[in-house]
Amino acid sequence: MDPWGSGPAHHGTASAVTLVEGSTFCLSDSGGAIDPSRAQGLFVRDTRVLSRWRLTVDGRAPQPLSVQYADPYSVTLLARTAPPPDRADSTALVIVGRHVGDGMREDLTVRNLSGETVDFAIALEVDADFADLFEVKDGRVGEGHATEHRAADGGLEIASAALGIAVAVRAADATADGRRLRWRVRLPARGSWSTCVQYLPLLGSAEVTPRHTCGSPVAHSAPASRLRAWYENSPRVRTGDPTLASALRRAVADLGALRIFDPASPGRAVVAAGAPWFMALFGRDSLLTSWMVLPVDRRLAIGTLQSLADLQGVREHTATEEQPGRIPHEIRFGRAATRLLGGDTVYYGTVDATPLFVMVLGELHRWGLDDATRDELLPHADRAIEWIQRYGDADGDGFVEYRRLAEHGLDNQGWKDSWDGVNFADGTIPAPPIALAEVQGYVYAAYLARAELAADLGDRATADRLRAAAARLKAEFNAKFWLPERGWYAVGLDRDKRPIDALTSNIGHCLWTGIVDEDKAALVADRLLAPDMFTGWGIRTLASGMGAYNPVSYHNGSVWPHDNAICAAGLMRYGLTEHATRVIDAVLDASVRFGHRLPELFCGFDRAEFDAPVPYPTSCSPQAWAAAAPLLFLRSLVRLEPGSGVAQVAPAVPERYLPLRISGLRVGPEVLTVTVDAHGWQVTGRSEGARRAG
Repeated sequence: MDPWGSGPAHHGTASAVTLVEGSTFCLSDSGGAIDPSRAQGLFVRDTRVLSRWRLTVDGRAPQPLSVQYADPYSVTLLARTAPPPDRADSTALVIVGRHVGDGMREDLTVRNLSGETVDFAIALEVDADFADLFEVKDGRVGEGHATEHRAADGGLEIASAALGIAVAVRAADATADGRRLRWRVRLPARGSWSTCVQYLPLLGSAEVTPRHTCGSPVAHSAPASRLRAWYENSPRVRTGDPTLASALRRAVADLGALRIFDPASPGRAVVAAGAPWFMALFGRDSLLTSWMVLPVDRRLAIGTLQSLADLQGVREHTATEEQPGRIPHEIRFGRAATRLLGGDTVYYGTVDATPLFVMVLGELHRWGLDDATRDELLPHADRAIEWIQRYGDADGDGFVEYRRLAEHGLDNQGWKDSWDGVNFADGTIPAPPIALAEVQGYVYAAYLARAELAADLGDRATADRLRAAAARLKAEFNAKFWLPERGWYAVGLDRDKRPIDALTSNIGHCLWTGIVDEDKAALVADRLLAPDMFTGWGIRTLASGMGAYNPVSYHNGSVWPHDNAICAAGLMRYGLTEHATRVIDAVLDASVRFGHRLPELFCGFDRAEFDAPVPYPTSCSPQAWAAAAPLLFLRSLVRLEPGSGVAQVAPAVPERYLPLRISGLRVGPEVLTVTVDAHGWQVTGRSEGARRAG
């Protein structure tokens, strides 16, 4: 049995190395090399500040041996020099300790493994093209920007005058030679040599302050301190199932690394959507992730709500799709993104972030929210409700729809936001505006969340009005979206209010929000777990019998862990525990193939066809809501529901996870321990309000 929160799991040799700390990340091969023609590099604030990295000893690149992760932002790369001619053994071990955070630091060590004195010529070739993150991701870098270099300060500096960007590469004992740093080292038998290399981005007029500086212990850095506090404040989980234990441990570590701290508000953390390409605040992703993380940390939800509230729409602006009260989709700082947005850094083209904002505020209130923060955020929730009813429901039919407004905006603006992510059963694409099934569920839950807040504050008029609105929406949804001849809900309504009849995983989100009529829930559950939807590794996004089905597509047949976590939570909500646990078991089994780090998505092939889940080629990992999925699985298994002074639990935990013990669980002001074993379950701790659920 393993404790949750004891640090990240050890990883061996990998084909690629990803390090992340806030909005800084580094991608390289397993030897640390960075190739400008590949999707690799050191990225700071959406700009590639290091596009080439090649280390040689005596003119040859060392041969990689092992990749050892210490923390999400640190790695140790072990390599050996190529053996001399006619010898089997190498002469030297090369160790690169790499640490990212607003730049990068490397501790470079060469150790003489032989019994003789050896002279080494060590060279580090570096370059920077200052390409935009999306240019790199999409392979559109081309010739890049003209740069110049100069020797500077024990190292060298590479700059683009046109962009006003530079990077300094410093090592006090190095000799600069063009875009290389060189060292000549004589090592006695068994001797060792070390140096420290600092990579300092200069974005505009100011040099970015690195998180890890040469001469300072990495363990004393701000990222290290924050990550330790994250682990220490997290609940502890012990389980008889090593897969669940490892998935939870990996989840907590990755989520700790995916947090972004605003320099203007250093105490406020938000969660980025995912590494490597989405290290930015996203409305939908960050809100759903912070919801899933509530059993671990409430501050992440608070910071996410506050940051999104600061960016809430105040005007009508077509280029960014901003509207009064609308919660943004994505915040970016790269040049390519801002060009598409007419110079702005915020894009608002999402239909679901606005109701999710209200939902998360209501859920946070149930877990425990101080009055001052609640009162600060309530006006933003009310403006979000106004957006839902004025702009979201532009035609006044009671449903929230979307259509693209900006020339470069997203065609689809729900969570399946690829251009073909919404389709009819025959594969044809519906005409907008489109009212998505799960979005109506989010709006339903948002109305109830705001109503509960109003009731707790004694505002009965608002509570009654919003509860009535929720009831009307639920009735209309079940009348217009239900397909009785199919036994499932339409994924949406098109421009002509025709049901978009494809069978999708979206209907599981409707279970999660409670908009599904009780008499239809079991039918929905059976459809989600039928062979055309359930792969054995999880629920597909689209049934295999649909016209657009493709198991290697992004949204039309793949398996998304966060989607499955929401479906499982919805199944549990309606008491369909056997269906829910089948989903949880399947996705956790899949996690083993990925080193217990669930990726953004994987391919939708059947488990009977391949004995391991097939990776999706460009899946983000770590990715926020995928990382958070095991936490929602755990909450669903325990069936934990917070409340005003009362925490309800009604565990439905399969034998494979027993015994299960969660300690240090904070619900409101109380700290609880939940224990489940073969003999039953109990809740103990500093809470007189905790009780068994009926």
